[in-house]
Amino acid sequence: MADETPETEETPAAEPAAPKLNAKEERARAEHAASSQRPSRTPEQRDAERRELRRTKALARTRRRQQEKAKRTSAASTRGTGTPPAEPKVSTPQARTGTVVSAKPDKTIVVRIDIARRHRKYEKIVRSTNKLHVHDETNDANEGDLVRVVESRPLSRTKRWKLVEVLERAK
Repeated sequence: MADETPETEETPAAEPAAPKLNAKEERARAEHAASSQRPSRTPEQRDAERRELRRTKALARTRRRQQEKAKRTSAASTRGTGTPPAEPKVSTPQARTGTVVSAKPDKTIVVRIDIARRHRKYEKIVRSTNKLHVHDETNDANEGDLVRVVESRPLSRTKRWKLVEVLERAK
């Protein structure tokens, strides 16, 4: 041991520090590294995986919908009504009173509905008018008559109302 030289640990040469990346670039690098480690698959394998994923999601959706349906039916029964109503409510048709402004078309009249109501915030009287195309089967009404109309099924592109009666004839 005559020739003893102190052993110096070899320090690796300091690598130049990589430039600081922002979060977006770091994610992109991580995704690229992960994708390069994945085994390559054939299109058939990818399609089989996709079908399997869709099948599992469909089953989960079906289960969820059944749970929601059961929850709805149990909530309806606990409300005190017993079972939900079997048939929809039948509403009475709307009725309006207005003045005939045109009776020129055959079996059709145009009725002006005048509405006056108080504004909710400013409490001023606000007037508005509406024109309805009304079915008049017997061509009974004339211009200026006061009529009562009731809503009905669509009879044409614009007619959704029927004449019920003429309340007052024009003078």
